[in-house]
Amino acid sequence: MLVLLPPSEGKAASGRGAPLKPESLSLPGLAGARAAVLDELVELCAADEDKAREVLGLSEGLRGEIAKNVELRTAGTRPAGEIYTGVLYDALGLATLEPDARRRARQSLLVFSGLWGAVRIGDRIPSYRCSMGVKLPGLGALGAYWREPMASVLPEAAGDGLVLDLRSSAYSAAWKPKGEVAGRTATVRVLHSQLVDGVEKRSVVSHFNKATKGRIVRSLLEAGAAPKSPEALVEALRELGHVVEAQAPLKAGKPWALDVVVSEIH
Repeated sequence: MLVLLPPSEGKAASGRGAPLKPESLSLPGLAGARAAVLDELVELCAADEDKAREVLGLSEGLRGEIAKNVELRTAGTRPAGEIYTGVLYDALGLATLEPDARRRARQSLLVFSGLWGAVRIGDRIPSYRCSMGVKLPGLGALGAYWREPMASVLPEAAGDGLVLDLRSSAYSAAWKPKGEVAGRTATVRVLHSQLVDGVEKRSVVSHFNKATKGRIVRSLLEAGAAPKSPEALVEALRELGHVVEAQAPLKAGKPWALDVVVSEIH
């Protein structure tokens, strides 16, 4: 099973470990594309702070993120699973997983990134600021920039098993599973169900969507679940206590759509 995750906008501080070693990152087929984004991002932030703030979409209060990007090549690193914070990662709680579940997380979780393309949670990276929605002056919109390198690397990373796609729309733009891989891909939407005047009303949640997705991944990792198809995933999630409604694709080459329905949001 390969689980595709979005990163978090907020990130922990860079670690005290050795500086970035690009050659050590997973998915080496992305190395050239990563180097190009890294070079332009560092150059942009070092040359013109105001322009960099505009390009990166940062408020005045986040101006310090620009200096962080300038030091990307020399800053200390820590595992990506420690760098990414926020609602989804708090709910996932990588640091509190038992050893076997943590090993499964290192093997199955793939975090998408505007800067790195995608990394595994054990890859050592510095803290940075560069979302997939950024449009760099030289390389253009990163969502579009990553499509070609991702198309040549991600199908191999997906192997022949299930792909659980939990990315937000900005990050899903960088790679959309196609053909046979899409047929064994499942996307997830979280719906909040509540009774209003005796009638069930459902709504899409945002903040709690991330928390629920984090809990879903944690429950699968803790249970040692290894579904090999969207149908098997639905069964596994239901066995773990999740309320799931599934819609099979209407035609070949499209992913399954899963709705996870929650009555409480927290």
